Amino acid sequence: MVAQWSRIAVAVVSVGIGMAACSRNLAATTEATPAAASTSQSASGGALVPTSSPSSVDTGRAQARMVSGLPDFSALVDLYGPAVVNVSVVEKDSSARASGGAAAEPFSEFFKRFRDQPARGEGSGFIVSPDGYILTNAHVVKDAGEVTVRTTDRREYRARVIGSDEPTDVAVIKIEAKDLPTVKLGDPSRLKPGEWVIAIGSPFGFDNSVTAGIVSATSRSMGQSTYASFIQTDVAVNPGNSGGPLFNLDGEVVGINSQIYTSNGTYMGLSFAVPIDIANNVREQLVGTGRVTRSRIGVKIGEVNAQLAESFGLDRPRGALVSDVEDDSPGAKGGLQPGDVILKIAGTSIERSQQVPAEISKQKPGSTVNVEIWRNNKPQQLTVRPEEMQDGVKQVSLRERGGDAGMTGKLGLSVRELTAAEKAGAGVDGSVLVEDVEGAAARAGVRPGDVILGVGSKRVSSVKEFQELAKKSSRAVALLVQRRDDQFFIPVPVG
Repeated sequence: MVAQWSRIAVAVVSVGIGMAACSRNLAATTEATPAAASTSQSASGGALVPTSSPSSVDTGRAQARMVSGLPDFSALVDLYGPAVVNVSVVEKDSSARASGGAAAEPFSEFFKRFRDQPARGEGSGFIVSPDGYILTNAHVVKDAGEVTVRTTDRREYRARVIGSDEPTDVAVIKIEAKDLPTVKLGDPSRLKPGEWVIAIGSPFGFDNSVTAGIVSATSRSMGQSTYASFIQTDVAVNPGNSGGPLFNLDGEVVGINSQIYTSNGTYMGLSFAVPIDIANNVREQLVGTGRVTRSRIGVKIGEVNAQLAESFGLDRPRGALVSDVEDDSPGAKGGLQPGDVILKIAGTSIERSQQVPAEISKQKPGSTVNVEIWRNNKPQQLTVRPEEMQDGVKQVSLRERGGDAGMTGKLGLSVRELTAAEKAGAGVDGSVLVEDVEGAAARAGVRPGDVILGVGSKRVSSVKEFQELAKKSSRAVALLVQRRDDQFFIPVPVG
């Protein structure tokens, strides 16, 4: 079975007929650890210490060891566990999901009874204000007709959905109560791979289950989400954990558990959380205005791989490569050009291109945003004023382009200049048409019919200009090409 991304709310469908009981094997296994025979813990709860005399070799290893002992999460769970809730959902209309067709007609009454049962689902959430505002995942409460919140002391509340934002998979719900326990929000930008984190939620309906692990990576792109760079962990997260909090060791919520990577629908060692700063920004907007406003600057960007980094004179692959800038857009007004590499936005370093949409979208429309770029082999500072994104307008298009590392000594391109009539008929700005391609350029992905707009950050208006710029590149040429309505860079190795 092919592995796939899975959102992790657990769904249960009731039928109006008896069903054979099914049991889930929950047998626990106990495994002795090597440390158990040679270490002990102090009565005060201190770090593990050796109970036997170490050899000189062991002493050397201990001095070099950077981590000792294991964390105890019990105090954290005691303090903040009561703020984690179970979220049960009944869909408002499940009749559209009916089975039917000619084959089902003899059993129409049975299927009618099946359809009449509302679809149910379960997830998790956590209280962020004493008066009952709760954060959870958008997919947990999607199409909800009835939402019930159950706290750790088994009280139940009817909740209303304040709003949800599918692009970030964040939703806000509200219960009518006072003096509720709340969580403390942290700063996910300070997370580091290897740091301990824990999840609290309701996997498979088991309320307030605690699982622990480490941060595997930060700023992960999940493809389907443009506006959130996810926190990857190895914390055991399963259906029903959706919407639950991810805590650091300071007891701060740093993320909302949202997705897993799985081939069987359950945990396989890869779980992903929405950073809490993004989620809280969504919460504040939904509570304040009932809608989420995002900003855009009107550029297309792509990933910077090793070959592109070399061709642009960067020390290593990093940042986001601008391949196109919309006319009269905030990016154009701010001075951004194709061939620029965005290195920082509002002081935040950009390592991967997927960070740009998230960083730009959370800036206030009309605000002044400092952008550091790499142009002509040196960093430069620009200022842009993002505008509000309208429905149907994408802030940025992410496109990753790679290339074969093999070299042929030539680009392998046959090009000619377009006539004025051809340019007008094709609606292109460039003048250099690729007629034939082979060797390095073919392997890199250049195709006949592509129009070469530039080399690196330099625009070309003739075959001569193209050839002169290409000759100056020693190892790789970054070609800005137009293919139909799209523009992007292709790095082509040269000899």
